[in-house]
Amino acid sequence: MPRVLERRIAPYLQLTYNERDALDWLERRERSFVAGDIVVAEGGPSDPLFIVGSGWLHSSVRVADGTRQIMQFHFVGDLTTAHSIAWYESAATVTAVSACLLYEVPREAFGRIFAQHPRLAAMFFTLAAADHVATCDRLVSIGRNSGMDRIATLLLELRARLRIVDGDEGATFQLPLTQQDLGDATGLTKAHVNRSLRAWEEIGLIVRTGRMICITDVSELSARVGFRDRHAVVATGWLPPPASK
Repeated sequence: MPRVLERRIAPYLQLTYNERDALDWLERRERSFVAGDIVVAEGGPSDPLFIVGSGWLHSSVRVADGTRQIMQFHFVGDLTTAHSIAWYESAATVTAVSACLLYEVPREAFGRIFAQHPRLAAMFFTLAAADHVATCDRLVSIGRNSGMDRIATLLLELRARLRIVDGDEGATFQLPLTQQDLGDATGLTKAHVNRSLRAWEEIGLIVRTGRMICITDVSELSARVGFRDRHAVVATGWLPPPASK
């Protein structure tokens, strides 16, 4: 079975043997976490990086009034601390949402990938850019849209991210997030999150069964809230050729 970084990149790029080998080399040191564990604290060391092998995590910051804002969610194949690579201290707290397996990677090891495999480096940059724009889309939604639309935008974003590595073209997925988590990601109270979810259910565009979420019509829901899938296709034609060895 392909390793997780290969699974993350393979939908966009056909990797060479040397590139697959280089990515596999990064996935050597395993660490396990349970739901609620803090992997990296805001203001703590930003080295090493962590690759998600399984499970869900999120990155959050504390605001002046003591509340929490969830900035990003992390899934299989993601580099959870890449948002802090520009600094020696982490810009956010990374927390396990579910039981997780992570691969610990020192910065210098990741740096060697950039030096020895420029095509992989360019691909990592491309995926980071796509994630950044998707996050900006959600922040625009928080600033401009109703609570209902914010929740729908988040569900569509989660579904778009998950299908990259699971290959599932459907729109049903497990959602291990509490209503507090959903509220902290969208700037809503738990009560508002609950009302928004029920409203979409009454319209018939989502169905909830326990922790399972089914978006019954992705195109219709996307059109209603102006959602754009930033992960379905990324441009790779500009990438340099793979390293010869």
